[in-house]
Amino acid sequence: MVEILFYIFAAVALGGAIGVVFQRNPVGSLLFMVATLASLAGIFVLFEAHFLAAIQIIVYAGAIMVLFLFVIMLLNLGHDYRKDLKMGLGMILAFAVTGGIAGILVRQLGGAGTSAVEQALPGPEAMDQLIQEQGIIGSIARPLFTDYVVAFELTGLLLLVALVGAIAIAKRRV
Repeated sequence: MVEILFYIFAAVALGGAIGVVFQRNPVGSLLFMVATLASLAGIFVLFEAHFLAAIQIIVYAGAIMVLFLFVIMLLNLGHDYRKDLKMGLGMILAFAVTGGIAGILVRQLGGAGTSAVEQALPGPEAMDQLIQEQGIIGSIARPLFTDYVVAFELTGLLLLVALVGAIAIAKRRV
């Protein structure tokens, strides 16, 4: 049953991600993104990562999506139905490069035997011991703020730049 639910959540996440990219209406694209984030939270629940599922819903599907909706409404993007993306040589090249990178990643991660992800992650016994030593929050926060701090800070910087850019575009029209 868990495997069936995983495939259902994965299909909804993939369909929602495709809907985000190909939706012409920004508000519709935002709703597809909410569906994608909610299905990812469902996958976290299946993996018994309830804290991450709650954070996924509260932070991303809640706060960030409200911020995006505010920016969309501020820029008044819901009324312009011009086609922004033209299917030219650049778009075809972008799809080819993205497909090639995805193929390489799938081949690397899905090789024979244990994958690189399985080798990098500790087993369930090691995770139980880590949770008993540091607690659930500590076992998540310590790698986040030591090993992955650069990616964490770059994500925050990217969101800040996107917000400042949206406000700059909105101020130019007002």
